[in-house]
Amino acid sequence: MNQPAGIQPRISLAQSSPTVGTFRERDGALEWSGRQETVRIEPWGPDAVRVRARLGGPVLESLPGALLDGRPPAHGTVKTGDGEARLTVGALTVEVSAEGLIRFLRTDDGGELLAEERAHFWWPGSRLYTAVGGGHHRLEQRFAAYEGERLYGLGQHQHGRLDQKGLVLDLVQRNAEVSVPVLVSSRGYTLLWNNPAIGRVELAANGTRWVADSARQLDYWITAGTPADGQRAYAAVTGRTPMLPEWAAGFWQCKLRYRTQDELLRVAREYKRRGLPISAIVCDFFHWTHLGEWKFDPKEWPDPAAMVRELEELGIKLVVSVWPSVSPLSENHPVMEQRGYFIGTQYGPMAHADWPDKEVASTVQVAFYDATNPGAREFVWSRVKENYLDPYGITAFWLDACEPELKPGFPENLRYWAGPGLEVGNLYPAENARTFDEGLRAAGVDEVITLNRSAWAGSQRHGAALWSGDIGTDFATLRRQIAAGLNTALSGIPWWNTDIGGFHGGDPDDPAYREVMVRWFQFGALSPLMRLHGFRDPGMELGPDMTGGPNEVWSYGEEAGAILERYLRLRERLKPYVLRVMREAHEEGLPVMRPLFLEFPGDQAAWSVDDAYLFGPDLLVAPVLTAGATARTVHLPAGARWTDAWTGASYEGGAAVTVDAPLDRIPLFLRDGAELPIAE
Repeated sequence: MNQPAGIQPRISLAQSSPTVGTFRERDGALEWSGRQETVRIEPWGPDAVRVRARLGGPVLESLPGALLDGRPPAHGTVKTGDGEARLTVGALTVEVSAEGLIRFLRTDDGGELLAEERAHFWWPGSRLYTAVGGGHHRLEQRFAAYEGERLYGLGQHQHGRLDQKGLVLDLVQRNAEVSVPVLVSSRGYTLLWNNPAIGRVELAANGTRWVADSARQLDYWITAGTPADGQRAYAAVTGRTPMLPEWAAGFWQCKLRYRTQDELLRVAREYKRRGLPISAIVCDFFHWTHLGEWKFDPKEWPDPAAMVRELEELGIKLVVSVWPSVSPLSENHPVMEQRGYFIGTQYGPMAHADWPDKEVASTVQVAFYDATNPGAREFVWSRVKENYLDPYGITAFWLDACEPELKPGFPENLRYWAGPGLEVGNLYPAENARTFDEGLRAAGVDEVITLNRSAWAGSQRHGAALWSGDIGTDFATLRRQIAAGLNTALSGIPWWNTDIGGFHGGDPDDPAYREVMVRWFQFGALSPLMRLHGFRDPGMELGPDMTGGPNEVWSYGEEAGAILERYLRLRERLKPYVLRVMREAHEEGLPVMRPLFLEFPGDQAAWSVDDAYLFGPDLLVAPVLTAGATARTVHLPAGARWTDAWTGASYEGGAAVTVDAPLDRIPLFLRDGAELPIAE
């Protein structure tokens, strides 16, 4: 029970030791103070706590992070005595020693989930603060390592590993490398490193270490339970994704790029002439007058209103590419610079990247709007609203290069409205998505989705879909996307896709690449979002005059084209199921693309399957990932009976099976008699 003042000091029983700290209960939270450090542990949702630690004073309340504002309801019980204190919140118990070391335990049996660990018996301890000036520190948080522990999540990476134990990962945003610092453990906990600072995480055999290169305090959130429990809890405290708009569950067509209005409309008309399902088509970069003017170039897009009207009559949604970068030739550059709406630098000029623009022979130095600045967000949205939404009703946007794409990438030299680059740099893509989410909703648009090349924790609550960036076009790259998608899903972002066929190259006339395209298209049809994109051969020099190589389903020859059409129609038949699974993501926080262990945690073999996944609860997908393969071996999880969706053959789970996989077939299995319209 709290005292009227809200604070109860509790001195540890072992106070004769020089390492003893002071325990306090403050408004239902447990605090430990010692050696000029304050550690605050408070209930943060059922079965979860938030831990903050700071050197030199009480913890700070208003630093940037991913958690929603306001502490969620949760009941906790604080007990102290015998040189330690405990905070119990549902299934999670936190034990703090007199020295300030923290252990996280299962409440029911006292089993250890995770524990802090000293780097050395003398110094440093489990939490290390190295001053870097201005009240900031290089922060390190150390935890113990455990034999046999598997670790998942951490956003999207191209290393191809599902279990990331043993890896060192930079906490920084880069094209195709997306930092979302959420860690899911096979030991029964999910942890969010609630800190947008640039840094790294080391998942070594002799310990786990989180590092922030410059920040003012440690901050993380942890919950106990199965991976599915963790997904629900994480979504509750960082924000659930909106309900996916119905149109977005269908097929998206794009390439790098449709140069003119006529070119784009010809493709849309051809899909309809052939009777092929299509839900969206993308107007990509360089459609603008100048980069950072956020409006159509009338020389190439003379009548956007007529274009949008015709697309609507065809049942196709127009998606428009919007970049966060601003050319010095843009009419918006002077006013944005004067108002301080660009990302600043600590040293040197403001420009951050070189990029081609219209009406200039060479590249120009472009700035990036500061998405952490509310005024800058309002200004950019006002331009987007005036030039896309108000005149044409365009509500779907592709937010490209939103890491932001700096050249070179020196976050330590950046200065944001929200703080120094090293302290807040990972926040940018989430704040960029927020610009469009808040702008659209203020304009009365209820269905929000943006396609983003980067993301951070909490991006999902702003309707942000993620794609896997500018990747290769071979089977090895396709293989890596399975793990990338599954770890993204476990990082709280259910809307995810790849460029079907990869991005960099690919010759539609090459038989070998046609096989890659067919297998990738099959995977894309069973991905959360289905989108065809890429910089196909023959490519043109990057610039305003370019148009992309052919990249429509009929671009790949008669045999391959027929297979692609088959999977377009499969996706269309599955749309009701896709939307049902999307509602689970919206209401519960469960991902659409699921590792097998999410549904079957009791099957130990399921924890190591990194080449297959569940698409929602009822459909197991086993993409073909090697050239020339005509059969596929897949583990069917124990605890269910599985039916081959193509042949009707039935299998008891708990073993691997090998099935035929000719070029026109991706192995699919239905769970426990589920009925889905797979076969035509």
